Amino acid sequence: MANVKTRAQLEGGQWRINGQKVWTSLAHESDWCFVIARTEPGSVGHKGLSFLLVPMDQPGIQVRPIEQITATCEFNEVFLDDAVTDADNIVGQPGDGWKIAMALLGFERGVSTLGQQMQFQNELDQIIAIARDNGQAQDPVMRQRIADAWIGLRIMRYNSLRMLSGPQDGSLSKAAMIYKLYWASWHRDLGKLAMDVLGPASEILEGAPYDLTRLQSLYLFTRSDTLYGGTNEIQRNIIAERALEMPREPRIR
Repeated sequence: MANVKTRAQLEGGQWRINGQKVWTSLAHESDWCFVIARTEPGSVGHKGLSFLLVPMDQPGIQVRPIEQITATCEFNEVFLDDAVTDADNIVGQPGDGWKIAMALLGFERGVSTLGQQMQFQNELDQIIAIARDNGQAQDPVMRQRIADAWIGLRIMRYNSLRMLSGPQDGSLSKAAMIYKLYWASWHRDLGKLAMDVLGPASEILEGAPYDLTRLQSLYLFTRSDTLYGGTNEIQRNIIAERALEMPREPRIR
């Protein structure tokens, strides 16, 4: 997890960490987390940050799950109150935190995307199978939407291969900068397609009291895809400023 408002101080061979982070994925199941903490007092912006590996099983860490509309708790609030980790549990050198975080983001927007697309393909395959079974595949409009989803997934794959064939120096390529905006919007639309293919059956729960089917969970969860990891609006700013080199958006101070 990363939060530049989190601070860490080296004391007696250990980093002592204080801060808070919201939207930490799977923190309730994790043995370790990473923290980008400000380790240089008085530093600002991207400078003075360090990338620390922190054990979760300790008194100084409290995890509060955030229940989602799917009745699951993938995201969490994490509070660090004098949490500690050994001095050796630092990745790179003190002050390298932002550079390492950007390299990690490059991996997330690079090679790891191919595994994500396998999940998307499985979801689309299930939707196509249902459409064939309940007759929705005979509807011309529905057929076009399914074809558009298939085409979109192919485009996603080709863009990922383009990223993987480019420089692997940890920097974000222009192809990588468009990926989050593209897949988040595509996946949100796939959730809507799933409900429309199911028709009235999409309103029926799998069981009581709130047992969702896989596609119902898909639809509800994909409402968040365009928000977490940087909203669509943030992604457009990244594309405009870093890829297209347009003037930066005015910052409110």
